[in-house]
Amino acid sequence: MFALLPTMNRAAFRFYAELNDFLPARRRHQVIACSFDHGQSVKHLVEALGVPHPEVELILANGRSVGFSYLVRNGDSISIYPPFKSIDVSSVTSVQPRPLSEFRFVLDSHLGRLAAYLRMMGFDTRYQNDLNDAELARISTCEDRILLTRDRGLLKRSEVVNGRWVRETSPKKQLVEVLQRYDLFGAVAPFRRCLRCNSMLQPAPEEMVNRAVPPMARQNCDKFLFCQPCAKVYWNGSHVRRMWNLIEWALAHGRTGGTSAPDEP
Repeated sequence: MFALLPTMNRAAFRFYAELNDFLPARRRHQVIACSFDHGQSVKHLVEALGVPHPEVELILANGRSVGFSYLVRNGDSISIYPPFKSIDVSSVTSVQPRPLSEFRFVLDSHLGRLAAYLRMMGFDTRYQNDLNDAELARISTCEDRILLTRDRGLLKRSEVVNGRWVRETSPKKQLVEVLQRYDLFGAVAPFRRCLRCNSMLQPAPEEMVNRAVPPMARQNCDKFLFCQPCAKVYWNGSHVRRMWNLIEWALAHGRTGGTSAPDEP
């Protein structure tokens, strides 16, 4: 007596817009025929094809909105979309949680300069170059932080909810990418955080200014801030002008396309 072999299921997957960044060139912007075993969730198959789940906003199965837990069936047509910037999709089911009330970030070890730039812009940004993947994922989830990473595999960890694979490799362009992706232009509040540790800055006591700031700077500046954990004093030196140039360039470039980037501050 012969046992019947199970028939392999097949479904058609189509990824849209920037989700194609995760696919091999030969598979981009076209329907992908996917074979799979019975009982596979759409989340599992989407990630098996290379796309991390935090990058997905909307999934349609045969034209109907479904969640990550949807079990793909033989013959299904699956459409996968990234976050929408100008279209309201509230009438359908988003696979992502409700938007965060505040944009806070945690960055992996590859993005140290971007972390400093985000702090310069005033955003709460955790960064330590010795955190492993498990710690980064835990911080992102427990502290409701958006995980920014250059590691696609890190975003596929099941506990990660909010995250983005940073496409750009230049730190200045990475800053623009993040500003655009999360529409942060109206939330920028420069020079309120310590670039070293992320703490909020406070007005510096006079005795600290007298002790830590060079006489010429005390004569030319009228505002001094300090970071209590780092015991570091900040003032408007020549480097601040370079930082302002970068901020102004990033805001203009992010909104309009801009021109060449300024020098690194």
